[in-house]
Amino acid sequence: MTAMGPDPSSAFPSVPSAAIPPRYRMRDLWIIRHGESRANAAFSAGADEVFPGSDADVELTPTGYEQAARLGRWLAGLAPNRAPQLVVCSPYLRARQTWATMARTANGLSEGSGAVPVVVDERCRDREMGVFELFPPQAIRRHAPQEYERRTRLGEWFYRPPGGESVADVALRMRDLLTGLDRTTAERILIVAHDAVVVTAAHVLAGVGATPLDAPPPVPNASITQWHNDGTHLRTAAWGLPPPVRDDAMPESDA
Repeated sequence: MTAMGPDPSSAFPSVPSAAIPPRYRMRDLWIIRHGESRANAAFSAGADEVFPGSDADVELTPTGYEQAARLGRWLAGLAPNRAPQLVVCSPYLRARQTWATMARTANGLSEGSGAVPVVVDERCRDREMGVFELFPPQAIRRHAPQEYERRTRLGEWFYRPPGGESVADVALRMRDLLTGLDRTTAERILIVAHDAVVVTAAHVLAGVGATPLDAPPPVPNASITQWHNDGTHLRTAAWGLPPPVRDDAMPESDA
C-alpha cells in the first residue's frame, strides 16, 4: 500500500479567531495626544527635509499651547468624581509642555483641578524611528528608497526602521504599562502622550487575538480618547475627539 501524504487542502487550515479582551480594575482611562508640535507643523506644511534636533526635545507651537489650554479647560470642568486620579506623562518635551499647560489652565479656573499626582514614564514615549528620527516620509523615500519600499510592503504595524521600533514593539511596552497602572490605587487614569500610544493601547485593550490595524482612525493633536469600564472590560467611549466646550459633551462615566 502506498503511503499517502497530507491532504493539500488541510495544509493551511482556517482557524477561527476572536479577540478576548482583558479584565482591568481601572474604571476610566483617557489618553490625550500632545498639542501641535513644531515638527507636526513642518510636516503638515509639506516639509521634505529632516527636522533638526532630537525627537524627545521637539517643542509645542503657539497653536499647540492654545490646544493644551483648551484641554485644561476641559479638565477643570470635570466633576471631582469623574476627574483623573493619576496622570502619566510621556518624557518627551511636547507631552510635558502639554500637561504643564493643562494643569496651569485648570488650576486657574478651578483651584486644585490641575493638582493631580503625575508621573513621567518612558514606556509612553513616542515610537522610536531609529535612523529615520524626524524624517518626513518624503525624505525617507528620497534618502532610502529601499527602506521606503520595505516599509510600504510590510505595513506600519510590522515595519521596524533600522535602530527603531515597529508599532508592534510599542504595543508590547503599552501592554506592560497598562498592566502596571491597573495595579495602582487609581481607578481613573489620564495619559498624556502620542498617537502611537493611543493606537497601541487600543490594540492591547481589544485583547488576545485582536487584529492589528495598519490604517487606524486618525488621532489629531490635542485629542481625547477614552475607555470606560462597563463592569467587565474597558470599552472605547470616545476616539480622537477635540476637547469639548463643556464636560457634558463627553461620554458619561459612572460615579
